[in-house]
Amino acid sequence: MPHANLAETDRPERAKACAHGHDGHVHGHADENVDGHGRSESCGHNHEAHDHDHAAHPHVHGESCSHGDAANDHAHDHDHDHAHSHADAACCGTAHAAAAPVKLPQSEAVGSDLRTAIRIMQMDCPTEEALIRKKFSRMPSVRSMDFNLMQRVLTVVHAPDALETILAAIRSLDFTPELADANPDTAAAAPHAPSKPWWPLALAGIAAVGSEAASWLGAPVWLAAGLALLAIASCGLTTYKKGWVAIRNGNLNINALMSIAVTGALILQQWPEAAMVMVLFTIAELIEAKSLDRARNAIQGLMQLTPEQASVQQADGNWRLMDLKAIALGAVVRVKPGERIALDGEIVAGRSSVDQAPITGESLPVDKTVGDAVFAGTINQAGSFDYRVTAAASNTTLARIIHAVEEAQGTKAPTQRFVDQFARVYTPIVFAAALAVAVLPPLLFGGQWHEWVYKALVMLVIACPCALVISTPVTIVSGLAAAARKGILIKGGAYLEQGRKLSRLALDKTGTITHGKPVQTEFEMLADVDVVRCRTLAASLAGRSDHPVSMAIATAAKNDGIVSASATVEAFEALAGRGVRGDIDGLPYWLGNHRLVEELGRCSASLEARLDALEGQGKTVVMLVDAERVLALFAVADTVKDTSRAAIAELQRLGVRAAMLTGDNPHTAAAIAQQVGIDEARGNQLPEDKLNAVAQWSQEGATVGMVGDGINDAPALARADIGFAMGAMGTDTAIETADVALMDDDLRKIPQFIRLSKATHAVLVQNITLALGIKSVFLVLTMIGLGTMWMAVFADVGASLLVVANGLRLLRK
Repeated sequence: MPHANLAETDRPERAKACAHGHDGHVHGHADENVDGHGRSESCGHNHEAHDHDHAAHPHVHGESCSHGDAANDHAHDHDHDHAHSHADAACCGTAHAAAAPVKLPQSEAVGSDLRTAIRIMQMDCPTEEALIRKKFSRMPSVRSMDFNLMQRVLTVVHAPDALETILAAIRSLDFTPELADANPDTAAAAPHAPSKPWWPLALAGIAAVGSEAASWLGAPVWLAAGLALLAIASCGLTTYKKGWVAIRNGNLNINALMSIAVTGALILQQWPEAAMVMVLFTIAELIEAKSLDRARNAIQGLMQLTPEQASVQQADGNWRLMDLKAIALGAVVRVKPGERIALDGEIVAGRSSVDQAPITGESLPVDKTVGDAVFAGTINQAGSFDYRVTAAASNTTLARIIHAVEEAQGTKAPTQRFVDQFARVYTPIVFAAALAVAVLPPLLFGGQWHEWVYKALVMLVIACPCALVISTPVTIVSGLAAAARKGILIKGGAYLEQGRKLSRLALDKTGTITHGKPVQTEFEMLADVDVVRCRTLAASLAGRSDHPVSMAIATAAKNDGIVSASATVEAFEALAGRGVRGDIDGLPYWLGNHRLVEELGRCSASLEARLDALEGQGKTVVMLVDAERVLALFAVADTVKDTSRAAIAELQRLGVRAAMLTGDNPHTAAAIAQQVGIDEARGNQLPEDKLNAVAQWSQEGATVGMVGDGINDAPALARADIGFAMGAMGTDTAIETADVALMDDDLRKIPQFIRLSKATHAVLVQNITLALGIKSVFLVLTMIGLGTMWMAVFADVGASLLVVANGLRLLRK
């Protein structure tokens, strides 16, 4: 089997139906999605938009974030003091809780090969990825690799007998691989390493200032040199170590460039400058790491929404606090006023109002009573109730949201792919240019070696494209987190970027524009049949369908005391876009719309007139038909959501043309469209008709979104550039398959999504312009002799801090 794209992780958009996965690769966190993300100062640069789940690796003072262009990815490399402890303290003595490792899946067969998930706790920056990728690219037994830096999981498709070789290769890079049979509890319980002392960095700073002062005051050279060497030894040894590892593996990352630059400055006897550059670099990296943690941990608030324990009813009727992971499905949990709901469930006793804002963004609490669903992470208000657990802690709606956001943060947006590709070319070119600047003027034009080598060293520091490369992931991650807080679940940076381009939006009617809870308004007999018998037949057929119109007919019959269960339906069949059919007492019956009646050849002029009259009032009409005639008609009306009118108006202001595609009759479609301000409405739409409409708009050059909540909408949702699923809070499939899942049924979230997309794009452009502009200015200053190494460090790290701060602004959107 040939190597499967070993050097490329920047895959294009995934198939819409699998928006939740990564090309089928297992990421080692399908089983436990909520994983206690207590994080420390982590890898200061995340170029894959991964929300790195740093298991609190320390940033030793003097350690630095490697911002170079690695063999395959821009590599920001930190020394995490990989003592293989999974729970260390952060820099400056600030201890952080370790993140619990997620459960790894067992190896599984992929054709004749095996797919194995390997946890590498030291793999949390693209530098580690680049080292592993380069190592594995020379191994023919490795078919493909998939990196999830956020969870520190490497998934390898390999030959069946190659696992030990792969593990040995990982160990040769000074990493510790863990397989599925490793005990995560043991790893999670690893003792905390002592907090890293702050004094080495403080000592380095004092020594660097002392060296600078000694130089200015004309003190002996040995004093300035000694203080400079002390400063570099206190805070720069880790940078040198990492720089050597990078050079040995052919990577020109910031540690390599900084090591070369500082060494060159020492050779040129620029003692104070060499010391101050190393100290400033280390301090700035620590500040930047803290700033980036805000972006990485932006969804940490979601993870802290659920309590650790819940009050569970025991077999003897008593109540006892239990850990969430120990609570089984079907257990009854009691919630007191003001408490957060721990698990998804269904109320079995009591009533209350619940604040669902943490998940849906709804501003008002929702009343809940027996039979209603409640969700983990939401907040109980004044009442008290008991609920039966319907989902384990690792599979609640909240857990799936967190999992989906983490997955989204692990995908590269188009701008990020472009920037990464640019950086791969940019750094080697600038490095070659610096080499030419150092050598050619002295050799060819009699220039001073000292002067031109110094200029080259300054260029080396400026060469790092970290500000450019970091500008995209921090912006995308912040945008995704801001959306999640509003109850908008975006399945990847590609959709966040594309949202601003939406020009056409197709909307389903039932449950999307309307409340989706229609009620029966008319019942008319059209044949000489017993009324009760007729309604029993209709209710029996309607009761087998989950379509809102059918449910309205069944509910009306039940409310009128008609027992539909007395009629047994056999050979039941759902007719897409038409209705249902089934056999009752051996006779065939149909319950369906105008289209179905026409196809059965049962229409008449009088029936047409009555249908036109009812449909003109915006009502949906379905008819009960037997083998010979139409027996009765049922008119059902739905009400338009107030939020729909506001949403359509906002969309029009944003330049998005909305169209309604509904399986309902054209009269009803037109009446509803007029109420909400939609110009184009198409009725009698079968699933393929909706698909064709979306395809037609796409062919005309429009960027098309599709909003739906039913199976009938699935083909169109998949075909659209962006598929929006409504009311995803209680549905697994919407969260997993939609490109954008709206956690409640408020259409106003779509204009919010578009505005956030526009804001994200604006910040991306600002960041890229800022990063390239600052680099360009300092390169010019260096070439004309005005640039210094101090300036170079400020240009590099200062630009990085600026773009990070700018990207974090999206969290306030």
